[in-house]
Amino acid sequence: MKMPAETTTVAQKLVSINPATGEVLAEFEPASAAEILAAVRRAREAAPAWRALGLKARARYLRQLKDVLLARREDIAQLISRETGKPRFESLAAEVLLVLDACEYYSREAPAFLRPERVPHHNLAVKGKRGRLEYEPYGVIGIISPSNYPFSIPLNELIPALVAGNSVVLKTSELTPQVGIAIRDLVRAAGFPPGVAEVLAGDGMTGRALVAAPIDKLIFTGSVATGKRIQAAAAERLLPTVLELGGKDPMIVLDDADLERAASGAVWGAFTNAGQACLSVERLYVARAVSDRFAELCVEKTKQLKLGPPDDSDVGPLIRERQVRIVEEHVQDAVRQGAEVRVGGRRPPRDRWPGFYYEPTVLTRVHHGMRVMREETFGPVLPIQAVEDDAEAVSLANDSEFGLSASVWTRDRRRGERIARELLTGAVMVNDCASYFGITEAPHGGVKLSGLGRTHGRLGLREMVRVKYLDVDLVPRLPKVWWFGYDELATRLMSGFTDFLFARGLPKRLRGLRDVVRGLGKRRV
Repeated sequence: MKMPAETTTVAQKLVSINPATGEVLAEFEPASAAEILAAVRRAREAAPAWRALGLKARARYLRQLKDVLLARREDIAQLISRETGKPRFESLAAEVLLVLDACEYYSREAPAFLRPERVPHHNLAVKGKRGRLEYEPYGVIGIISPSNYPFSIPLNELIPALVAGNSVVLKTSELTPQVGIAIRDLVRAAGFPPGVAEVLAGDGMTGRALVAAPIDKLIFTGSVATGKRIQAAAAERLLPTVLELGGKDPMIVLDDADLERAASGAVWGAFTNAGQACLSVERLYVARAVSDRFAELCVEKTKQLKLGPPDDSDVGPLIRERQVRIVEEHVQDAVRQGAEVRVGGRRPPRDRWPGFYYEPTVLTRVHHGMRVMREETFGPVLPIQAVEDDAEAVSLANDSEFGLSASVWTRDRRRGERIARELLTGAVMVNDCASYFGITEAPHGGVKLSGLGRTHGRLGLREMVRVKYLDVDLVPRLPKVWWFGYDELATRLMSGFTDFLFARGLPKRLRGLRDVVRGLGKRRV
């Protein structure tokens, strides 16, 4: 879910731009390294009291956050659309709604998910002990978030971090500073104690300062290149990280699929948020027997989409000029190598469309030698490749450095599930795509260059805590056979105990038990 690293500055300032028009909306000073350190210090000071409140009290703050957001949802959605260019519907559905649901979900489920868990002991030697797992907050968690979903991504990480008992320092995207300010104001209006949730707008230098600051864990969503640099820096002090580094998500359409529905899914999956989603359909493999009809349906549905500004469109602009150029390069490279542009494939006239637009594009006759099939395009392009059978579809889908998510489309549920298990990704959907990100229970994260760790759901919440094993001896006066005094008697006792537990045949086990009883009666520790 990321943009390539890009800092838009005028005299070292962050510039908020309306992507639909190119208009400069506002300018801001990026947070300095000193301000980051001060924010981390405030978060560190606030953490003990925040943790001491307990889970149920912290969950009440999430419900307050939900209430404030619900009351402000229209204004926040409008702001998101103005600063990102995405349609108002998407600002509500993929940004505001997801955060409201996260508040509801974690406020209800976190106390159960983080409740201490008993660890049963199966070995008779330790039946006199009681063990349990306890979940403790890290302390201060740093979050660096992107511009493509500048509201839902950071808040879906901040919310579980807070309810788990951590304080948070969030660095919002340099491309969407006004949304970052809205997050800060929202947290304040919800009444969170000072220092518990520090929100700062900044650029790449600000992000580097946060990585170097004395935080206890870092959650980053961004490019592979930046993620690798962060991981290298974190390794110097073994700083735990969660990295979500994007995808090149494949969609597989089998010969028995409902083509009408699959085409609708493909068009939405490729063009929602103008293709600027890590879960976008960026590669599509369709059975050759149905490939012509399927491509025709995709072209027809793409032609019906309305390109334009947020209040009157299905597909909006890209976030910046640089991203438009990347999309242009991928399409041009594909065309040079023989791809056919079935619809789109160009930037609309600048006199009519002064912002950062690119027409929704469907390509056929593509192959894996093309950049559009290997590199993350992050724009409104749907490349379609025909395949001979299921095996070829799976092989091509797995032929990628990325492994975030995928989708399989078929009328045969078992066939879809079988293929899903063969795909090397963090998630697979059957007969839908991308939308699992909106399921708060569903963990989100990938394999290979798509990153490390998970966000969302129970597993995402567990990323916000350290696991501690606590063991209590219930019979402290009982001699411990594993303590010192390694004499011949101790060795015979241990040999007998081993036979009692693991020997084949009841007679040998009983002889082992006899040796244990005799040994315990004579041994003194």
